[in-house]
Amino acid sequence: MNAARDARILDVIRALDEGEVSTYGDIAETAGHPKLSRLVGRLLAVGVPDDELPWWRVVNAAGRLVPGHEAEQAALLRAEGVTVRDGRVVAAPVGRFRRPARP
Repeated sequence: MNAARDARILDVIRALDEGEVSTYGDIAETAGHPKLSRLVGRLLAVGVPDDELPWWRVVNAAGRLVPGHEAEQAALLRAEGVTVRDGRVVAAPVGRFRRPARP
């Protein structure tokens, strides 16, 4: 366990804004640990006592939602303006899945 590394990853997750969707890999890279995407998933699964992490804003690289939590995650994302189709994020106002504006 590396408390400083874990804290940095959790800080990156906490910093995700409403409507922003990121991947486990992007979170790890932003935190300075690009090869630790699985750790991001583990930290989200374990959670932090008394701390509401915006877990629903993190998906895999293909935009897939968290298995077993798809309905809840999709509802939370849609409430933030994210387009979810067939268990996958297809467009988000902010982040990796942001669609560029059309000219």
